[in-house]
Amino acid sequence: MSEDNGGSKLAFFLAGMGIGAVLALLYAPRSGKETRDYLSQKAEEGRDYIKSKGQELREQADGLVGKGKDLVAEGRERVSAAYEAGRQAWKEEKGKAR
Repeated sequence: MSEDNGGSKLAFFLAGMGIGAVLALLYAPRSGKETRDYLSQKAEEGRDYIKSKGQELREQADGLVGKGKDLVAEGRERVSAAYEAGRQAWKEEKGKAR
């Protein structure tokens, strides 16, 4: 049975990351400034995308809140009408009993 040594696994992982980073720099298709500009542009696009999606979600939420308010108002009207109808029926039955 072999012992698993977590330290050696971490060392191999870090060495692999280092080798990958060096290879990425050696084979990069763009210069450093071009890469920074590209990353800045993509970050800006991502920020704009998130902003527009946030606005869309806000508008959808506003619409849902409006619909919810309408449903609550309609429910209140129905409950009020049912209460009044029950109250009127109770008064009529009370009047018949006398």
